Amino acid sequence: MKRIINTAIAYFIFAMAGGVFYREFTKWNGYTEPTTLGVLHVHLLVMGTLLFLLTALFAKITMLAENLLFKKFFVLYNIALPAMVLMMLVRGIVQVLGIEVGKMGNGMISGFAGLSHIGMMIALLLLLFAIKRELIQKQ
Repeated sequence: MKRIINTAIAYFIFAMAGGVFYREFTKWNGYTEPTTLGVLHVHLLVMGTLLFLLTALFAKITMLAENLLFKKFFVLYNIALPAMVLMMLVRGIVQVLGIEVGKMGNGMISGFAGLSHIGMMIALLLLLFAIKRELIQKQ
C-alpha cells in the first residue's frame, strides 16, 4: 500500500509542476489561445493522484495490492499515463511555439498518444477486474 500512496504523491507533484509549466510557458511566450498544456494539470491530478488515492483506500480494506491483475495494472498504467502526458506536453509545446511538425510529425504525436490511450484502457480494465475479484472474495 505504501507504493500506491507514493505513486499518488508523485503524480500530485507532477500535476503541480504541469500546472506551473503551463501558466509560465504560455505567459513567457505571450500565448493566449487554448492549448493541450491547459489540461495536463487536471489529467495528472485525476488520472494519477485521485485514482491512486482511491486505489490505496480500497487496498487498505482488501488484498488488492497482492492481486496479480492489480500488479499488471500498476505496471502498465504507470507506463501508459506518463506516455500520454508526455505526448500532451509535446503537443502543447508545439502549439505554443507554433512549430510546424508537418503531416508525419502530427501523425506520430497522435499515434503515440493513441497507443498510450490503448494502454490505459487495458490497464483500467485490469484494475476493474482486480477490484471485482477482490469484492467477490470478500463475500
